[in-house]
Amino acid sequence: MGLLDKVKAGAEQAASSAREQAQTVAAKRELSQAYNDLGKTVFGLVERGEVSHGDLAAGVDHVRELQARLAGDGGAADAGAGSGSDEADIVE
Repeated sequence: MGLLDKVKAGAEQAASSAREQAQTVAAKRELSQAYNDLGKTVFGLVERGEVSHGDLAAGVDHVRELQARLAGDGGAADAGAGSGSDEADIVE
């Protein structure tokens, strides 16, 4: 029984570690989504002239450049699932 108890304890420890890693990955995804949402909100505020700060200028210019590049693809970006609609929501 000693060997079986050791195997069982090792399996429980591995399961606990896997749960902790899964929680960490989920928290990182949630944090990434929160940053993404915040960035979209800030971009919209800058576009509407409600927020202005020098540290935002380069990022906003880069987003505008990418949007223009995608718009120049003849609508190829619009064919993707929701890719164009999210950007339109930001600007409006």
